[in-house]
Amino acid sequence: MSTSLPDSFDLLEATVADVRAAVADGRVTAEALVDRYLARIDAYDDLNAILTVNDDARRRARRLDERFESDGFVGPLHGVPVVVKDNHDTHDMPTTAGSVALAESTPSRDAFVVEQLRDAGCVVVAKANLQELSFGVDTISSLGGATRNAYDLERRPAGSSGGTAAAVAANLAVVGTGTDTCSSVRSPPAFNDLVGVRPTRGLVSRTGIVPLSETQDTPGPIARTVADAARLLEVVAGYDPADPVTARGADQIPEDGYVAHLDDAGLEGARIGVARQFFGLRNEEHASAADAEAVTAVVEDAIEAMAAAGATIVDPVEVVDGDRLASARVLQYEFARDFDDYLSELGDATPLDSLADLVDTGTIAPSIESRMEAAGILEMDTGSLDENVGYLRRLRRRGRLRETTLSRLAEHDLDAVLYPPSTVPPVEIPDHQPFEEMNCELSAHTGLPAIVVPAGFTDDGLPVGVELLGRAFAEPRLFELASAFERATDNRRPPDRFGALD
Repeated sequence: MSTSLPDSFDLLEATVADVRAAVADGRVTAEALVDRYLARIDAYDDLNAILTVNDDARRRARRLDERFESDGFVGPLHGVPVVVKDNHDTHDMPTTAGSVALAESTPSRDAFVVEQLRDAGCVVVAKANLQELSFGVDTISSLGGATRNAYDLERRPAGSSGGTAAAVAANLAVVGTGTDTCSSVRSPPAFNDLVGVRPTRGLVSRTGIVPLSETQDTPGPIARTVADAARLLEVVAGYDPADPVTARGADQIPEDGYVAHLDDAGLEGARIGVARQFFGLRNEEHASAADAEAVTAVVEDAIEAMAAAGATIVDPVEVVDGDRLASARVLQYEFARDFDDYLSELGDATPLDSLADLVDTGTIAPSIESRMEAAGILEMDTGSLDENVGYLRRLRRRGRLRETTLSRLAEHDLDAVLYPPSTVPPVEIPDHQPFEEMNCELSAHTGLPAIVVPAGFTDDGLPVGVELLGRAFAEPRLFELASAFERATDNRRPPDRFGALD
């Protein structure tokens, strides 16, 4: 330990508010806290959640302690250890997207959200493993290997933000960030008994994020509590001139922020629609019907808990046509174009010029490379997308899907629609988590916000999440609903494997 203060702060399951209170009354310093989280990262490396530890974390914490002594708190996240997904640019660590080919790529600036986090006083202690290039839902990378589920090391954590989720679940940081193209801040939290938020498109900047799909990508919070997710979103949301889409959300952030909308009574009088079309096994080659039934049983209990907390349950609600939802996928069109644009912005920070160059290195994880080949990613003529009828048709279809979803919410006077983020639990390694069983596309293709909260556990002890999707920029209402559900159920419990260090 680098401080003589007594080790009196219990960091297991510690929240942002806990850290702030402990710093304020002298029970812990930022430096002591960082030391202890770094010790946990070192002790629990069998989780395989962390790619890079920040060598500057202790110095940063020491400077925050000095600032606190002279001026008080730097910001709302003063001294809070944070882990960020390693597709967020950081000026002081490589940004690899999990790829060996990018292992030495260190951008000259931070991603917008990382800059916002640091301005709020946090300490980025490490960068987390991810599905390489964020392309998939396993969390396997050529640089970091396979991340394991914090509740069963023989199972997947979902992806692509599985490293962040596993790390936060195991208390390797207080909170973390991920990115979501089509599940990645929702299914990993669901599989690791956490809270995840996919914000409305345009609420949070994507500047400095290694892209997968420009029209779907968004950063989002991953936390152990709804309150911490709200605090994180409050810090990272905002207008960024370098990302024009954030102009949509510039006037949509509530003046009192998101934390003010935490409400123990938030389900009283709420109307929740149950989207039964997203329940149940879709393909028996992926898992058994019993696996899907185990998830459904936990979500049914969550629905009953919401009703007991005062919500009116509208069951069922048919939201959109499933085939039309699936037919609005555009990732295969945008991936190479957007990734190549990102590389060009890096300049001398990387020797690569294109996604094709990266694949040609022969280093990419085999399961990711095979998925890219099957999707025809490198066969796409990205220079003619403005004239590609198939691509433009899919973008128009998204607009109609969004209108249809909003009309269902209005028609039934709903605050949110509810469904499981995945129809099946985490699969055993080396099997791959089936994307077809993920319910990620409704939020991703409409740009509407969604929050995942812990719903409980299967009889096998595997976490299950429940997802609530709401109207555009209705994050305050989603936080009201989620905080009330959290309060009524208290479903979060830490994994047994990652207890206090001796």
